[in-house]
Amino acid sequence: MKQKLGHTSITLLFIGGLAAGAIAIAVSLLLRLFFGAPFIPELASQTLFSLTPGEIESQAVETFGSIAKYSAFIGAIIVNLILYGVIGVFLGRLRNKLHWNGYIRNALQSLLLSYIILLAVTILLLTLTEGQTNLISIPFLVIYLIPPHVAFGFTLSFFFYERIVIARPSSTVITKEKVSDHKTEIDYKKRLLLRAGIASAVALPILYFGLDNILSPKQAVQQQSPSLLLSQLQKSKSKPLGFEDPRLAPLLESEITPTDLFYRIDKNAIVPVVNAQAWKLTLKGLVDKPLEINYKELKDMPSIEQFATLECVSNKIGGDLISTAIWKGVRLKDVLGKAQVKPSAKYIVFRCSDGYDVGIPLDIGLLDGTILAYDMNGAALTSEHGYPVRAIVPGIYGMMNAKWLTEIELVDNVYEGYWQRKGWTNKAKYNTHSFIVIPDNASIRKRFRNLEPSNMTLNGRVPVAGVAFAGDRGISKVEVSTDGGTNWKDARIKDPLSQYTWVLWTAELDLIDKGNYKVMARTTDKTGKVQTPELQNPFPNGATGYHIVDI
Repeated sequence: MKQKLGHTSITLLFIGGLAAGAIAIAVSLLLRLFFGAPFIPELASQTLFSLTPGEIESQAVETFGSIAKYSAFIGAIIVNLILYGVIGVFLGRLRNKLHWNGYIRNALQSLLLSYIILLAVTILLLTLTEGQTNLISIPFLVIYLIPPHVAFGFTLSFFFYERIVIARPSSTVITKEKVSDHKTEIDYKKRLLLRAGIASAVALPILYFGLDNILSPKQAVQQQSPSLLLSQLQKSKSKPLGFEDPRLAPLLESEITPTDLFYRIDKNAIVPVVNAQAWKLTLKGLVDKPLEINYKELKDMPSIEQFATLECVSNKIGGDLISTAIWKGVRLKDVLGKAQVKPSAKYIVFRCSDGYDVGIPLDIGLLDGTILAYDMNGAALTSEHGYPVRAIVPGIYGMMNAKWLTEIELVDNVYEGYWQRKGWTNKAKYNTHSFIVIPDNASIRKRFRNLEPSNMTLNGRVPVAGVAFAGDRGISKVEVSTDGGTNWKDARIKDPLSQYTWVLWTAELDLIDKGNYKVMARTTDKTGKVQTPELQNPFPNGATGYHIVDI
């Protein structure tokens, strides 16, 4: 004879829902890792990013950096768990009210109701999240949400039903489901907590290693690619005039930012992983010959290498969201030439595998320096930096340099992309910046290896050094001041690696009098425009103002 459980407290029902939910999330995470299935916490964090106004997002990035996105992702997992706990309470109350009996029946009813609830939540998230509805089809979603909720339903039913063996006088052993109130409440709680512990012991290792894998993916050894620029740079051992001080050596050594130190900002908590063998780039819109190009075909086209600096529009003064690399790829204008752009086209729209989109003016896309890059610093792009193909567009902020490209469309109107729809500038021309790297502890020092954390002077003389950047306008002069800008001293500038990169600069200051000094730097670009002292937050047009450090 099968009987249902008696009345169960809300707390126990919630605990059961949490533990069964942990199993469901673990199964969902495995499907995400091995099959690319939708992962509800990931979609939830994407929705949060999508709905957050640009100004608030800027403050979060400035304050917390990449931790802001990771925190939202982990928070979404916690909320997902709590939702399963609430579902557990709801199902328990419903089971008692409707007198559901039997382990299998309860499991099927639990999985069906939880499945419907989470399917509705997921569809809502997809609807609210820009770009995701085009990437995940509803049939795909319907199929991949089944296994986690099968696991949830049967695990939850397992918590509240048990099979025990009782003996009859005839010694015949009969298996029955027995009501939990035949035992003491204490024993019942112990059994439930034990079962929750078993579920946790199964789920937690999967969650730990699964989350570690997607948040910190183990990079495959990147295939090396012959780089003439890198080879020439490595052969050059002479130190530029004015940079002989050994304390400046780390600055020179990381003039090209090591790939593992190169900044990363995008809309994803989890790095997108794209299969290059299945990848195709689609060109469409206002072109005479729409086409598709695969990875091999793109790499077989004539390529170029160039040095270029990228800076995020969210970068604050002295911030670390700026880096320089050697990029190798195909000129965008050569690819567009194959498609034959129509005269009415005005903007180039980049669309990406993660749902990101952005537009750049056609005239910028046709410049020699605008490339579709597949190599970085003498190796294939890493997943963090856009593998297999990304755009490099000198002169405009990093948000316009789209990663994980899958589609290029030519349109006849000004196009506003993902960040622009949140209020960020669509012109995105780099502001003129000069940042002090040596001495002090400004965030930008994260982009340089082996910097000494010292403000020590030698006989009253202290080297001050840093980087200056103005996009494709170049740098003509850098100056430093120790008296609030009353007097300025010219710094020595190292020749830039290219017209698209930052320049290194240094000045030796005579600080004979003891005391604290506020050192500031300013730069002039090659158009004659002097860096403005006006402090401006990054949102919406990028930060401005002098970088000031204490010595």
